[in-house]
Amino acid sequence: MGDYVRQMPHQGSADLARPPSTASRFHIDVPLLLLLMVLTVYGLFVLYSASGKDMGAVIRQGRYFLVSYVVMIVAAQISLERFTRWSPWFYLVGVATLVAVMFVGVGAKGAQRWLSIGGFRFQPSEIMKLVVPMAVAWYLADRILPPRLNHVIVALGIVGLPAALILQQPDLGTALLIAASGLFVLFMAGIGWRYMVGAVILAVASAWPMWMFVLKDYQQQRILTMLNPESDKLGAGWNIIQSKTAIGSGGWQGKGWMNGTQSQLDFLPESHTDFIIAVLGEEFGLRGVLMLMGIYLLILLRGFWIGVHAQSSFGRMMAGSLTLTFFVYIFVNMGMVAGMLPVVGVPLPLVSAGGTSVVTLMAGFGLLMAISTEKRMVAT
Repeated sequence: MGDYVRQMPHQGSADLARPPSTASRFHIDVPLLLLLMVLTVYGLFVLYSASGKDMGAVIRQGRYFLVSYVVMIVAAQISLERFTRWSPWFYLVGVATLVAVMFVGVGAKGAQRWLSIGGFRFQPSEIMKLVVPMAVAWYLADRILPPRLNHVIVALGIVGLPAALILQQPDLGTALLIAASGLFVLFMAGIGWRYMVGAVILAVASAWPMWMFVLKDYQQQRILTMLNPESDKLGAGWNIIQSKTAIGSGGWQGKGWMNGTQSQLDFLPESHTDFIIAVLGEEFGLRGVLMLMGIYLLILLRGFWIGVHAQSSFGRMMAGSLTLTFFVYIFVNMGMVAGMLPVVGVPLPLVSAGGTSVVTLMAGFGLLMAISTEKRMVAT
């Protein structure tokens, strides 16, 4: 197999002579930037209604977006060579923070998931959503692809350690997302189908032991509630019932901005965070949801395009993993709000209110931009 890292498409003399654009010099992928700007503005528009016309919440989220855009642009300036070199150190620091959470972490709502340093509180598990795939891509980048069995085992160990630590917090949803982000790197590395089939068989075989010995009572209850939310209408099933009612009542056109009864009358819990798409569906109808899904689809397509045109194995694997992980965020949130998946506390990307998750996502898009413009800078 040819050395993927050293392959470069042939460029004509006119392309080589053309000076780089301003966007290329600043490593900005213009289509991706414009799509993200449209998405974040749309998110603020929906958040104003979902938060009960709380302008303070919108301003606070706008500040998070401003910080996240700065982080994205800064991340885009870092070369892939440096990202590759720094990946193992990021991973070690990330694992250290997860261990610190176990001993000095800040608890809330029965979970211990945060660290507080100098009055600033953050969730290390959110950062690991970016660090874990980077570490796996770093490990596999200089090895023969598709990876051999021993390399697959080491990669699974890189994924499994932080996932196990996060599972202890407990945070099953984030642990699964982080595991998925690392496994997507293996998928992009060209892992053989026999490994995939084996993984599916192992997952099915471990379902019962997971249910009996790993899942806590409230996690089991979430799964049972998903299957039959009406069994506890005023308890665990309340969120799903109200979200489905909100989405269904919106119809095609919706009730109009800030005219949703479920959200404005506080029937819908967590309306500005995990269940914000129910507000969107009620007020803007199916066409509003389809518009949001269209924006998401364009971002996903741009991410895959960047991966296909990446110059290096590390870039290709990271672009694919980041894009697929972004898709999983969307799929899980919409699935749980629609009652097709258990409620696991996954926000709708760049629409739900949040801080650390937004910054982490935008840092990932900054890495995508670094991958995209790396090809252009090499070509020029």
